[in-house]
Amino acid sequence: MPLTQTLLHPDLARFVAFGEVRIDLVRDEDQRWRSACAGSPWQVAMAMSSLGELSAYAGAISSDLFGQDIWRACTDANLDLRYLQQLPRPPLLNFIDAEEAPEGFFIGADSADQHFRPEGLPAGWVKALRWAHFGGLGLVRQPQAQRLEALAAGLKAEGKKIAYAPGFRTLMDSRYDDSLERMCRLADVIKVSTAELCGLFRSADYHSGLAQIGAWNPGAFVLLTRGAQGATLYSGSGEWHAEPPQLEDLAGKTALGLGDAAIAGLLSSLMREPAAPPEQHLRWAVAAATAACTASSDYALPRAQPWTLPRALVATLAARVRVLPGE
Repeated sequence: MPLTQTLLHPDLARFVAFGEVRIDLVRDEDQRWRSACAGSPWQVAMAMSSLGELSAYAGAISSDLFGQDIWRACTDANLDLRYLQQLPRPPLLNFIDAEEAPEGFFIGADSADQHFRPEGLPAGWVKALRWAHFGGLGLVRQPQAQRLEALAAGLKAEGKKIAYAPGFRTLMDSRYDDSLERMCRLADVIKVSTAELCGLFRSADYHSGLAQIGAWNPGAFVLLTRGAQGATLYSGSGEWHAEPPQLEDLAGKTALGLGDAAIAGLLSSLMREPAAPPEQHLRWAVAAATAACTASSDYALPRAQPWTLPRALVATLAARVRVLPGE
């Protein structure tokens, strides 16, 4: 059965993110626990909505209090709730100790996210779609991973644009290698950081992983984020580097989660002006990450909120981003 549906609602999302949304439970220095909605693909969807795009996160969440928290956050961010499937299943939880700030450990056996069904998405959603984004644990944990990878391949065959941000978790060992390659070959945009490349390719030198991605898919945009040093965009034989504008109120801010904001800025620019030069798209990526870093945090850890991206602020910051020749 083809993915394309005949019915089309004019207000259906043009951007849809697939992957995990979870609850982070963070223990602070006073041994108190705080919860926060998290998950890289979900945060990209939130950021895209903040930038003014018709955006949705497509996935399944629990129907308990944690699922209600996610539902409210999606509502507040104006995400299209028709893409959410709320099920009587346990939530996906990540426990984090703020003293050590590790990646945490996950509890999610038979959790709601594993029961997401693409066939339950609103009629006409594929026809309305322009960009689909994939990444995070959704492409690692089975059986959801296989389902999402097949969905990405089907959307690509329908002529839709694919963005991929694998991230890195210790779960992404050698068993993830084939999925990593397949998704990189499918994607029109790939976002990675230097640390993620070292983890994904099990190498101390991120350049080897970057070269491998380039060999798999020489035609893709590859956005390499470098934290406070900005980002580099690769496209074919082209390479551009941009440094973030210097703002006094960024002192002491961390770079956690800024990669989600960066790819949102890049994708928003590509959606609005696909024919613009790569330098412009890179400026928007770096400006969006900078804007996220200015957001106040309601998290137990000092953390940026990449979904808080007023478009006017990002546009102003983009004009202040300086693009330099690549390395």
